Amino acid sequence: MANSQTVFAVLRTAQDRLAAANQETAAAQFLLMMGQHWSFTQLVQHYRDTWPAPQVQAYLSQVDRVCQGEPAQYVLGRAPFYGRDFEVTPATLIPREETEELVEWVLSSLPPTEQRVIDVGTGSGAIGVTLQVERPAWTVVATDISAEAVAVAQRNAQQLAPAVQFTVGDLLAPVAGQRFDAIVSNPPYIDRTEMPVMDASVRRYEPVGALYAADHGLAFYRRFAGLLADYLQPNGQFFAEIGYHQGPAVQQLFAAALPQATVTVKQDMSGHDRMVRVQL
Repeated sequence: MANSQTVFAVLRTAQDRLAAANQETAAAQFLLMMGQHWSFTQLVQHYRDTWPAPQVQAYLSQVDRVCQGEPAQYVLGRAPFYGRDFEVTPATLIPREETEELVEWVLSSLPPTEQRVIDVGTGSGAIGVTLQVERPAWTVVATDISAEAVAVAQRNAQQLAPAVQFTVGDLLAPVAGQRFDAIVSNPPYIDRTEMPVMDASVRRYEPVGALYAADHGLAFYRRFAGLLADYLQPNGQFFAEIGYHQGPAVQQLFAAALPQATVTVKQDMSGHDRMVRVQL
């Protein structure tokens, strides 16, 4: 290998390696931009820069890990969400763009003045921390059954929103006796029968407990349906992400458990059912 190479040449090498491994070639650009804290414009501006061999090798070693199937976000230890960088580890899900749409729905549905909001199953803290940054007047609590995930979320909060309150435990058990204006969750909702059609990197690397749910993926919605009346304020709201094919079943489930509530299923930007809101 030459002593130095241009950034453009290194990027092309990375894309070729990923293509040969049947991995998404976009990961090469993602690793480069995130690793260097560059925007796309800045990347282009640096194309003719030369990198010394050790820097080239360090970058290509990251690429080789992605070639083996490891998600680029875990390789970097970081993932973007709602315009900010979040630490992620194999103890947490990698935050997705669809979850940004859930956050946007919550922000647009509640007043910016004092609200008590809880993020259940916080993982990396992406939802709860983002809500706290965007709405400083809110009191935001975040829970997860995984102490390892909460530790990651706390580190993200320390960087972005130190006011978030964290607790470890199953669903709403850690806040028994408390009521909230809004409960938000991206719970496990994948039916294990769907495992064969899932992306291999998700199956191999992302936390099983944050992915799969019993009862055809509906178990956590059924549990929430039995708890909302005890944990939401009058006129309170529950927001959750759902699987793209679960809209009718989730809507029926909440309508049956809470006949006085208004249940709304919302589609994501791709036109798939992706979110549910339950208004008491």
